[in-house]
Amino acid sequence: CLSTDRIIAMSFPSSGKQSFYRNPIKEVARFLDTKHADHYKVYNLCSEKGYDPKYFHYRVERIFIDDHNVPALQDMLKFTASVREWMSQDEKNIIAIHCKGGKGR
Repeated sequence: CLSTDRIIAMSFPSSGKQSFYRNPIKEVARFLDTKHADHYKVYNLCSEKGYDPKYFHYRVERIFIDDHNVPALQDMLKFTASVREWMSQDEKNIIAIHCKGGKGR
């Protein structure tokens, strides 16, 4: 059983001009490193674009789900198995999940 205090839902961590209206990737990384150092994993559910996983110490998993679409069952099973494994490794572990806007997928 997962409690919601271990799950962060957010919009796409962006750079460049998009960071003016979406989460600036460096600020997202700073927040996660400050509040949850070594205990977070980021899940990118956005099929349209990605970013360099180095910002999050390479703890990023990408699941390609098209905007405004239902994910394939295989992808959901892969996602839930990964989350379950990560969360069970340490009670301090959290996940940060995002798509593009933070609510579509």
